Amino acid sequence: MILNCVLLVVGFFLLVKGADFFVEGSSDVARRFRIPSIIIGMTIVAMGTSLPELAVSVSAALAGSNEMAYSNVVGSNMFNLLVVCGAAAIFTPLTIHTKTLKREFPFSIFITVLLLVFGYFGMSVGHVDGLILVVIFVIFLIMMVKSAMSERRAANVIQIESDKHEEMKDKKPLPIWKVLVFIVGGAAAVAIGGNLVVDSAEAIAKFFGLSDTLIGLTIVAFGTSLPELVTGIAAARKGEVDMALGNVIGSNIFNILFVLGLAASISGVGVVQNNLIDCVILLVLSVLVWIFCITKKQVNRIEGLTMVIIYGIYVVYICIRA
Repeated sequence: MILNCVLLVVGFFLLVKGADFFVEGSSDVARRFRIPSIIIGMTIVAMGTSLPELAVSVSAALAGSNEMAYSNVVGSNMFNLLVVCGAAAIFTPLTIHTKTLKREFPFSIFITVLLLVFGYFGMSVGHVDGLILVVIFVIFLIMMVKSAMSERRAANVIQIESDKHEEMKDKKPLPIWKVLVFIVGGAAAVAIGGNLVVDSAEAIAKFFGLSDTLIGLTIVAFGTSLPELVTGIAAARKGEVDMALGNVIGSNIFNILFVLGLAASISGVGVVQNNLIDCVILLVLSVLVWIFCITKKQVNRIEGLTMVIIYGIYVVYICIRA
């Protein structure tokens, strides 16, 4: 039991540090090819912070722990939405970009509904469902990149992008060997960490007689969401409040469409009734946070605190339910 707890901590450490190194190496490559910073943030950063979820869900699917694959994605999205955004808003109110409210946020709600529908019919997210999710993700990513390129050429963001590129110039590129070590080593650390987390979490669940769903919604979801939490709070403290919510929404979209989509494509993910209940709760809370955002185009400190408290109540509920 003690060994499994140690392996769980080691797994989380490898996940977080591996994702950090991978993002650093990938960002350096993007800067070398002069890829716009807005695209770096929308793709590499959002995907990089979701690498732990990807590693855990795919590992769980391969190991046949289907409940953990589904619950890890739902639990991580719940944690991102309520705790990451809530904690960031407590530091400083989160101002929300209008286009995020009209485009990305409603889209994240739509795909949550889609996930619920896929899970309800047949009580599983099958191979075909998984492929559909991955295809939607590719289309969404292409549209976001085209939109970002279009906005970059617009007059209202030219100066912003210019300032960001000036900051990039001040940062010296990493040596090629270090970039390769960061990318390859980071990816390897994430893969190994994902296997350790799944195996040790399963062992702990069996020892205490807990379900994979509960472990996936709590310990695993919290551990794999650490990169989003760190990124969100850091962005809020630096005054980059739009990035704090944008990274969460981007990560949540990535989690459902690519993480769960890929896991289901590899090995169909079974769904139990509690999974559907949790997905409904995620959907309702997503709409609630969206309402918080559209009222004054920001999430204030009181609303942020409310979101964190709601998450605490949800954790108590799933523990009692188990």
